[in-house]
Amino acid sequence: MPEGDALHRAARRLQVLVGERVEVETPHPQAQVKRLPERLDGRRLEGVEAVGKNLLLHFEGGLVLRSHLRMRGRWQVRPRNGQSRGRPWLVLRGAEREAVLWNGPVLELHGRGIRRLGPDILARPPDFDAMLARFRLAEQSRAVGEALLDQRLVAGIGNLWKAEALWAARVSPWRKLVDVSDAELLDVLHEAGRQMRASLEHGKGRGRDAYRRAPRPCSRCGTTIRSRGQGDDNRIAYWCPDCQQGAAPPGS
Repeated sequence: MPEGDALHRAARRLQVLVGERVEVETPHPQAQVKRLPERLDGRRLEGVEAVGKNLLLHFEGGLVLRSHLRMRGRWQVRPRNGQSRGRPWLVLRGAEREAVLWNGPVLELHGRGIRRLGPDILARPPDFDAMLARFRLAEQSRAVGEALLDQRLVAGIGNLWKAEALWAARVSPWRKLVDVSDAELLDVLHEAGRQMRASLEHGKGRGRDAYRRAPRPCSRCGTTIRSRGQGDDNRIAYWCPDCQQGAAPPGS
């Protein structure tokens, strides 16, 4: 699933259309029912921003189009009237370039920003105090690994950066929030922000230490990395049982 850094890269690419009046098409049948061209065609694109895992496209007249990529979506910027194989969900066509959305099933048009999201981990600067406050208002019996994926608490962190940040901060994904100190939780959030910012600015960079490394040895202590589904969505957690002590999966 695309994470916050991937959405920020997409927002940067789409900046080439900001300020233009765009032609709007929805070739995919499932997107056509949203009737977006009727509301947006010919309007000026005033801004594009990434907020967590969402891309917000601001059009004149106060309209905001929210795009969420789910598992397979992607944005492409190419020369105007580029060749397509398949039906994209959305095409925003400017004078010389066009932005094309592929496999992006979440498209919502509304008149104001998204209020349900937590602070963006890639904001400049990130509001770590606000993030911490939201975590402390959440149900404290939740596992920290599951809570980090809750976009209402902090926007932008996905499974990859959850695993890497917890490993770097030596915090088990299975520890309950009540058992994680404020200092530890802030360490995790700072690590997530630092690593995601590095990915955004410089690409993938160094190799992964936990994510998808089971059953290989931990690069820090040599213990075998473990993996197991976590939470209602059964997203896979990766952790080192030695470096990240403090809790184990239920039933282990």
